[in-house]
Amino acid sequence: MFKKIYFLLVCLAVTSISIADTITLNPDHPDEYVVQKGDTLWDISAQFLQDPWNWPNIWQGNPQIANPHLIYPGDVISLTFKDGQPVLSVNASGMVVNGRNVKLSPVVRSDDRDDAIQSIPVDAIQQFLSRPRIVTDEEMSDWPYVVSSYDEHLVSGSGSKLYVRGLPEDSTETRYAIYRKGSAYINPRKDKDKILGYEALYLGDVVIEKHGDPASAIVTLSKQEILNGDRLVVESDEDANNEFIPSTPLRDVDANILSVVGGVAEIGQYQIVVIDVGDSDGVEAGSILGIYQSGTIVKDEIATEIKGNQRIELVELPEEYAGVLMVFRVFENVSYALVMEAVSAIHVFDSVKNL
Repeated sequence: MFKKIYFLLVCLAVTSISIADTITLNPDHPDEYVVQKGDTLWDISAQFLQDPWNWPNIWQGNPQIANPHLIYPGDVISLTFKDGQPVLSVNASGMVVNGRNVKLSPVVRSDDRDDAIQSIPVDAIQQFLSRPRIVTDEEMSDWPYVVSSYDEHLVSGSGSKLYVRGLPEDSTETRYAIYRKGSAYINPRKDKDKILGYEALYLGDVVIEKHGDPASAIVTLSKQEILNGDRLVVESDEDANNEFIPSTPLRDVDANILSVVGGVAEIGQYQIVVIDVGDSDGVEAGSILGIYQSGTIVKDEIATEIKGNQRIELVELPEEYAGVLMVFRVFENVSYALVMEAVSAIHVFDSVKNL
């Protein structure tokens, strides 16, 4: 369950390394915008900015107000200028604070209301914030595993009793999730022999009934059949992170889209993709990257004819800008990302680079 805390803005003391300094307003930007139910901070910023990920540069805090409020439906967003630079401020709906506008502030705020707007459409990625995992072979091999079931069936489901080996001797944990190693993530365009990680397939949940070696466990939830050899990992009580502020990676990124959730041929806005960079590459949750269509290989029939070659001459066309994605979950060598904008069709193995 998500906390009623929305991390809309953070203090970016070093914006020169986190967000591009250039702010370009939309030519047809409004002077004011009334916040609607279902809006996101990204959507609202897109009303005013050509590049909505640049919002931290113009959503500035007001130092005269100690506790600025979150943004809610009905609030009015106003565009003004200070020293020639654009500034967005918010008039809280139905609220006056010392006669002044309440500006968006770089703080974490908690409120009893549950309709504060989110920074991005978290609903699109909610199920990918905690349970799906990408793991290394070594990491998963250290997890406890199912050695058998009570009735010695090869397949177990909800309500079944399982026997588990590999639990730490001093463990007091009782709730575990069960996973199975899935497909390997590989980028054949870089190194077809290098495995970047494995998809860990979520199968269900168990509760440890009795510790020992083996320990006994009861399956409380089954999404798929559970087999001998499937692995257990402790369930976390922590809420998944749903606070995303756009930033620029500290290093140059040269990546590719490895896969798309759902297996569609063409990738569009708000679809989830896996890219072949992660924590080891300086990528973090909130990293903004551009998507570029990989250069198509075409036949140059004119050059082939002029040269009189028997072999057809092939030419790779330049990459073309296709959209923007935001990384929302990072593993060692790969990451999950949400396509925020798509100006043309996006495909697996398209390039992902710094904007």
